[in-house]
Amino acid sequence: MRPVFSVVVPCYNEEDCILATHGRLTAVMAGMGEPYELLFVNDGSRDATPQMLDELSARDPMVKVVHFARNAGHQAAVSAGMDYASGEAVVIIDADLQDPPEVIPEMARLWREGAQVVYGKRKSRAGEGLLKKWTAKWFYRLLRKLAGDAFPEDTGDFRLADRKVVDVVKAMPEHARYLRGMFAWAGFQQVPLEYDREARFAGETHYPLKKMLRLAANGVMSFSEKPLHLALWLGLLWLLAGGVTLLILLVSELMGWGTMRLGLPVLVCLAAGSILLAIWIVGAYLARVYEEVKGRPLYVVAATRGFEPKETRLPPGARVRS
Repeated sequence: MRPVFSVVVPCYNEEDCILATHGRLTAVMAGMGEPYELLFVNDGSRDATPQMLDELSARDPMVKVVHFARNAGHQAAVSAGMDYASGEAVVIIDADLQDPPEVIPEMARLWREGAQVVYGKRKSRAGEGLLKKWTAKWFYRLLRKLAGDAFPEDTGDFRLADRKVVDVVKAMPEHARYLRGMFAWAGFQQVPLEYDREARFAGETHYPLKKMLRLAANGVMSFSEKPLHLALWLGLLWLLAGGVTLLILLVSELMGWGTMRLGLPVLVCLAAGSILLAIWIVGAYLARVYEEVKGRPLYVVAATRGFEPKETRLPPGARVRS
């Protein structure tokens, strides 16, 4: 029987959370009284997560597992979960229980009423420092400024999406993936559901500052070319600054103010820094083009658990393309 709901759970070194996540998801989904599947994607974990997932799959027929051959990243793991999901609606939720599974029935209700995407909108963010809250707040506002107002603020990947929307997102082949932006770009009827985000259940975050910055860069560069225009504005700025400096130096020479020459090296350093910044921005976009044209698979699957032999599955590493 085809499930109504597929719950996609990306996992990377989540041995401290897996059992609690499975327990709470099972209680919620079983209570909804409709067929479902729990699809855990092991993103190359190096702790006991793979063994624990295999054990869960062996004793719970609702649990299906996809094991990656190597760590491919959170966004790739979610994408794989959507590739393997067979439900009419797909729920995306992390294994750390910061996004409470108990919100899923309300998402399902809104879906039944006609919403095609129900995305979680955070009212509060427990267990997060002021720096992370502040940077997240201003990043979402910057993204809306650069890429358009269709991108909702204070949201993550936690959402329920109709099969039709999932198929559209699956058909997007890019490697530098920013899924919350891809869902927003897809359109359809999307509604927010406010909730309080909890502190991480156990363990440490797997999204340090470096990964957060990379995800933020993917979000900006995947949906806006405006950073490329910075080179134009920097060029105009330094043409103006150069003209003003030339005028000042000329006046300084005529008036005998020799000390004004000290400003020239500073101006040259600032101009050189701006040029290098512009080159870096262009290079970052070019690097993404290089990554795409190589055509490598987004992920490589080493093994699966819990799928019926008769089910047609994607070959390891394959992606759905339009």
